[in-house]
Amino acid sequence: MPRILSVWSPNWAIATWRRRRRSSSPADAPFALITTDRGVRRLHAVSDAAASLGLFAGQKATDALALVPELITDEADPEGDLAALDALVDWCVRVSPAVAADPPDGLLLDITGVAHLWGGERAMLDDLLDRLARQEIPARAAVAGSAGAAWALARFGGDRGVVPPGAEADWLAPLPVTALRLEAETAAQLIRLGLARIGQLAALPRDQLARRFGPAVLTRLDQALARAEEALVFRRPATPWFARLAFAEPISTPEDLARASRDIADRLCARLLAEGQGAGRFELAFHRLDGRAERLAIGLSLPGRAPAAIARLFAPMLETVDPGFGIEVVTLAAERVEPVAERQISLASIGEIAREDGIAPLVDRLANRLGEGRVWRAAAYPSHIPERAVVRQAPLAAASGAAWDAKCPRPVRLFARPEPVIAMMALVPDDPPRRFRWRGRYHEVRHVEGPERLAEEWWLRPPGSVTPAHARDYYRVEDNTGARYWLFRDRLYGGEEPPKWWLHGLG
Repeated sequence: MPRILSVWSPNWAIATWRRRRRSSSPADAPFALITTDRGVRRLHAVSDAAASLGLFAGQKATDALALVPELITDEADPEGDLAALDALVDWCVRVSPAVAADPPDGLLLDITGVAHLWGGERAMLDDLLDRLARQEIPARAAVAGSAGAAWALARFGGDRGVVPPGAEADWLAPLPVTALRLEAETAAQLIRLGLARIGQLAALPRDQLARRFGPAVLTRLDQALARAEEALVFRRPATPWFARLAFAEPISTPEDLARASRDIADRLCARLLAEGQGAGRFELAFHRLDGRAERLAIGLSLPGRAPAAIARLFAPMLETVDPGFGIEVVTLAAERVEPVAERQISLASIGEIAREDGIAPLVDRLANRLGEGRVWRAAAYPSHIPERAVVRQAPLAAASGAAWDAKCPRPVRLFARPEPVIAMMALVPDDPPRRFRWRGRYHEVRHVEGPERLAEEWWLRPPGSVTPAHARDYYRVEDNTGARYWLFRDRLYGGEEPPKWWLHGLG
């Protein structure tokens, strides 16, 4: 049975504002954040001191200032609040790898199977809330067998409640129907009819309840009582290939970081080896005492599981890690996991395996230092258009099967984009030029090979838009200095537009 932990910060906007501004104003002073709603200035969030004076979110700012003249106000930042909530999601990975944001002020954590790492659900909940309190983030939390029940108890039940499996109905019965996450109009109608508690609602016949209030009420009720599943969108999808290493005392020296990265790589790679799997990407996270996570990532050209090689790729990146006041937890996640078959080594295959094992680590080091998109190899693509006949491919990817036509020679260097040239002194219009100018210099043509006529890929264009005018005549020319160029004339003579000459390659 799943176990969900819901965290709710009752004054998230105020807390994030204070953390951003490092406000020195007294905590007992009435304070509110203001936003503009349809041209009207309204209170977006109010502090506890302001709420005790009768102010509330959604109230007009003019009315609030009339009631409390000493009210301190500032502009709200909803986008900044959401960004801070996303950062809190990343921070909570230390508790569970499956964390979902519950905007605007909550989180939902799937803690199924991980509570024993903290000594039980109660100890996990207490540790999480105590850490948030040290970061000046007020929060309430609850654990239940469904997201709906945990959400309701965190906001309307006793703080730090842990519901035993199967006891959701008893715990939710005294709570108000607004705890079911219903539409405001539906909840107000239920209260007017005397159905103010979830227990009263659950006791009604289901068919009558659905006919009167719609299926949404039954859906929310079943989700809260763990009778129906509810999909949660996790910021980091849960993965079984995850390792966690906690320290009794925080670490900070480069030597300790290097040793920790090797130790956690040994732990995760041992699991991969036992399951016959390999991973193409690894993400290493150092969780600091102040809640910030320093993240590093590497990619492999071939799925691997060698801890020494993985730690060696992470080693140059450790210099960029800022340990702050110390690292208390290190996590390592493997992505793009796929089966890796063991290879039988024979005398005939020793040379091939040695070359592969020698090239792959080199490619990995270059790709992780220079950037994943900067290490590639050219591969043939089945197209007769020169600029489309070559594509970038991963260095050790399997061959595509396409090949270049040996009967159609191509230049040593092919430009990514053809460059315009000025051609002149042709004997007849269809002949190649006897002289041309490129990049401000004139070239006298001594030898010419061609033409090679290439038409456009008509099957990629709409019917009726293909004409013979969109043809290229390529020539291999050599100037009086011995340099070779690959020229082509775009369009045929006699068309609507005059032809133009371009230089597409050298050699």
